Amino acid sequence: MRLFSVLTIVFFLSVFALPTLLPAEEFRVWGGKTDDFTDSQGRVWYGAQQENQSWGGWIEKAPRVAEVKELTTDAQAQAQAAGYDVDLFYAVSWAQFPDTVKYQFKTGDGTFDVTYLVGEHWSPNNRGFDIFIEEENVEPLYVTPGSHEIDIKTYSGIEVSDGTLDLNFAGNAETGAGDLNAMFSALEVVPAVITAVDPKQKVTTTWGALKDDRQ
Repeated sequence: MRLFSVLTIVFFLSVFALPTLLPAEEFRVWGGKTDDFTDSQGRVWYGAQQENQSWGGWIEKAPRVAEVKELTTDAQAQAQAAGYDVDLFYAVSWAQFPDTVKYQFKTGDGTFDVTYLVGEHWSPNNRGFDIFIEEENVEPLYVTPGSHEIDIKTYSGIEVSDGTLDLNFAGNAETGAGDLNAMFSALEVVPAVITAVDPKQKVTTTWGALKDDRQ
């Protein structure tokens, strides 16, 4: 009977405790563009100037677009070190204050890590806004980087329970910045990595306990 119980536990752990092997969907957009872009790692970045796509898009009002004409050598190195092609930082989707940039991804329910990428050209260290994800202010009083520089920020463990992940970039005068026009160069949403139960460790412990009981 004990052997049967152990085998039952092993089966349960193998089926339910192991992480799924099916690839989870990831979402990426690059700002200021309508065409999609495939990066050097084969990842597809949808043009952010699209709405109501199968994967999502901008909502309420189309963002404006602008180019980032150049990046410093350090900025390019920073992008590459973080695993992103520099191409992603040469344009932005933005809103003229008091408008905000609102974006939505059709993720389905789950927990996600969200990465915000931006290149600054017009208002170095002088563009201030808040970053909201799922109506939570995850980056209050954010100020963009210096001239021709970039910034990359990741917000982990964002929970979605209504099927869509919503972002809102809203200018905030409390930043003290002279430019309140919020923007982004790219957005990346990937399923959060959750540590699964190690069934081998559980099985070893169970067999050890059974062996002790039989001695």
